Amino acid sequence: MKPPPFGYSRPESVAEAVAALGTAAPDGKVLAGGQSLLPLLNMRLATPEHLVDINRLAELGFVRVDDGEVVIGALARHAQVLADPAANQAQPLLGQALALVAHPVIRNRGTTVGSIVHADPAGEMTAVFALLGGSVLLAGSSGERLVSADEFFLGPLESDVRPDELATQVRLPALGPRAGCAFAEVSRRHGDYAVCGVAVLAELDEAGDVSRARAAYLSVAGTPLVLDLTEAGDDPASAGRLARSRVAPAADIHATAAYRRHLAGVLTERALADALGHARERAGG
Repeated sequence: MKPPPFGYSRPESVAEAVAALGTAAPDGKVLAGGQSLLPLLNMRLATPEHLVDINRLAELGFVRVDDGEVVIGALARHAQVLADPAANQAQPLLGQALALVAHPVIRNRGTTVGSIVHADPAGEMTAVFALLGGSVLLAGSSGERLVSADEFFLGPLESDVRPDELATQVRLPALGPRAGCAFAEVSRRHGDYAVCGVAVLAELDEAGDVSRARAAYLSVAGTPLVLDLTEAGDDPASAGRLARSRVAPAADIHATAAYRRHLAGVLTERALADALGHARERAGG
């Protein structure tokens, strides 16, 4: 199938893009990487009246580490973020997750900010964003606003981006000196969306004990599910049991609810063990 007719503009600045979105609202869509939007258009699951193509906004194609945060511009491709040594040193969870996003050809075109804004609960970057407690900077006709991760996801494929707003950057905190992270997922085929996945962040105190452990899950809820696993301490098996007791996945054509719950437990054990090892290595113990 092919999409129905739509209007098209290609602004030369953020201000022009915001103006175009304001004129098109509420039936406009931003086109950046297009790896999610274009298939939806072709299947007529999305029918915007106007597309605002931001690919000429070169000033948004950046990745940088600034004041303890990794800052990613709206036109930075997955592959660009994955290949950035400073960003991945500051926040290793980025590289761990991005290496599992689809295939290289998709990562070469798809954008990290666009993936987060798309708000797919099966997306790796939505889980990373939620777990790390990042923020999104939005530019709109009434100015800029910064939205935190805990307020950003409203539902499946629904984020807190207003029709006249453009997400210009995402900010993710750097990994603490006594913290470690890990990412694990299971998919039916390499590059497919995960049947279940988990990102884990573990922090140690000065004595080397677990002071905080959290996990974010893919494909088990309508928005990224974040669980506190601190009470499990340094026992991955206990964390796995805790995860199984707290997730409530739905069944679909890819997996039963029971299988997803089982995977959540197994992957939590695996990822927490890896995150704790990473934390101890970074803490020098």
